[in-house]
Amino acid sequence: MTEVGPTFDLLFTNVHLATMEDGYGELSDAALAVKDGRIAWLGKRADAPAAHKQHDCGGAWMTPGLVDCHTHIVHAGNRSDEWEARLNGASYEDIARAGGGIMSTVRATRAADVDGLLAASLPRVRALLAEGVTTLEIKSGYGLALEAEERMLRAARRIGELLPVRVATTFLGAHALPPEFAGRADDYVSEVCERMLPALAQQGLVDAVDAFCERIGFTHQQTARVFAAARALGLPVKLHAEQLSDQGGAALVARFGGLSADHLEYLSPEGIAAMAQAGTVAVLLPGAYYFLRESTPPPIAALREAGVPMAVATDCNPGTSPMTSLLLALNMACTLWRLTPQEALLGATAHAARALGLQDQIGTLAVGKRADLALWDIARPADLAYAIGFNPCRAVVNGGILRTPHFS
Repeated sequence: MTEVGPTFDLLFTNVHLATMEDGYGELSDAALAVKDGRIAWLGKRADAPAAHKQHDCGGAWMTPGLVDCHTHIVHAGNRSDEWEARLNGASYEDIARAGGGIMSTVRATRAADVDGLLAASLPRVRALLAEGVTTLEIKSGYGLALEAEERMLRAARRIGELLPVRVATTFLGAHALPPEFAGRADDYVSEVCERMLPALAQQGLVDAVDAFCERIGFTHQQTARVFAAARALGLPVKLHAEQLSDQGGAALVARFGGLSADHLEYLSPEGIAAMAQAGTVAVLLPGAYYFLRESTPPPIAALREAGVPMAVATDCNPGTSPMTSLLLALNMACTLWRLTPQEALLGATAHAARALGLQDQIGTLAVGKRADLALWDIARPADLAYAIGFNPCRAVVNGGILRTPHFS
């Protein structure tokens, strides 16, 4: 009789698992097997199957790879001057109306080619990957013209090719009104819906569509036009909603079956109810709240009571959240807004995956899901939201491939 060899490719043993199913989903003294880049088995170490290769984790904790589900990480330029102006008394809206804000980054980004955007963005992405991030959402929205938006999205796709990270791209053409359309917002929305979005979608550069529904952004009606165009192309939608005021954006994106509503400092009870009914994720962005020195927090208790899943992301961008640490975002969400550490970690794993429509593929440790994993030198899962400025990531696994967290 021919002896049958091991079934699995790689076995992680002597490890504690936080599966992020049913809370932390803790399983101590465990093992996890990988086959063909996917989780094939997990359970107690004493019951572990054989595998072609075995990795002793030395008692480390393993979680799903972290998911940063809201970033503007591809951009050119720097806006530390505006940060300094705000500290001297100017408001975010004052700066935007004076031609700064988003438009400052638009000018720098329009002047950059794909290689220039890559060179500027890769160090920021590497910082996230070193902290266990294995999936990253990247928005456009600093081009505000077809060719410039295309360059941003191509740079985002290239990041996913050059580094071990899954990139989900989001078209954010309705981010701000470009100067060539001054006073013609409806015409620009037509450009977004009828020319830019179809062209970019046809090239396979768009995974989802976002907009900025705000007094300094686009109206409820204009945002609805963008969403209708996206859904006609079969693309899911999400929204920058209720960051500076209540514009009814959360209810609007929920009406379109949106993946997420993001920011939400001024979210109304009606918006919460609509999100809960639609299954729309609340993406919390404490970096922008902190950096803008805001004082109105999102209604965390009401979201919790309504059963709305809460994700946490960096919102990495040059103007309001120049943050490249998802672990710091977890700490901020707990310290500033009283999320529990468990809620925060769910927000960067299971709920963040849902905010990207990827909950069937990533976000928890479960058989059949992609083997995107992070190994941590911690005593308990809450440590990931506890420490400030400390990175306990020992290694990451991308599609079953073990890597150190320091990416060259």
